[in-house]
Amino acid sequence: MIYFTGDIHGDVRRIIDAIHRFDIGPDDVIVILGDAGLNYFGNNRGDRRTKSRLNAENVTVFCIHGNHEMRPATLKRYHTASWRGGTVYVEDEYPNLLFAKDGEIFDFDGKKAIVIGGAYSVDKYYRLQRGAPWFSDEQPSPEIKQSVESALDAVNQQIDIVLSHTCPGRYIPTEAFLTGLDQSTVDRSTEDWLGTIEEKLSYDQWYCGHWHIDKRIDRMHFLFISMECLPSGENEDNSSKL
Repeated sequence: MIYFTGDIHGDVRRIIDAIHRFDIGPDDVIVILGDAGLNYFGNNRGDRRTKSRLNAENVTVFCIHGNHEMRPATLKRYHTASWRGGTVYVEDEYPNLLFAKDGEIFDFDGKKAIVIGGAYSVDKYYRLQRGAPWFSDEQPSPEIKQSVESALDAVNQQIDIVLSHTCPGRYIPTEAFLTGLDQSTVDRSTEDWLGTIEEKLSYDQWYCGHWHIDKRIDRMHFLFISMECLPSGENEDNSSKL
């Protein structure tokens, strides 16, 4: 079974609870759609303690890059590995915790899933003012964008599943905007770029996090607290919510 859920920001209790409640096992995969927050402090003691708790559950956790964590490629403890036809970053100490490389296409039980992580942090200046971590590479770089576009060109713009942190521009959920935040200061370039991707892409389902809401619009699934599953071989229109 493949399970999808949204941002946990380093709080793994919800994931561990779901593992026990739904009897999720070693042959299953939990996809966190960005902001897993497992490397928010650069792999310090707190990060390692959190990763140890989650890794001990013996379930594969597949993390998309968000905007509240360091990219594994910048951390020396990580190395690349091949997993389900794509490239992931993994630490030997936590082999059950995988971080997807953006632009890679993975085989999810016969379905092709492309990963497109990253987003702009609307709390950027709040974090900077208080000395909290903020990462200048949180959004997709030109190189990452080129990698994504080339991967989709290679499959003739046909994909089963898109896994991203934020959403294409036309799907931005205005009801999730933070009260009091001047939206004119928000960088929507990633959402705009995803919009150009979405316009020409043939896909079945698109899953994203980032917005801290649970809702579905057409084939676009916004996930936060909810968890959806896509059983092997199930019709793409019948993903179920747990």
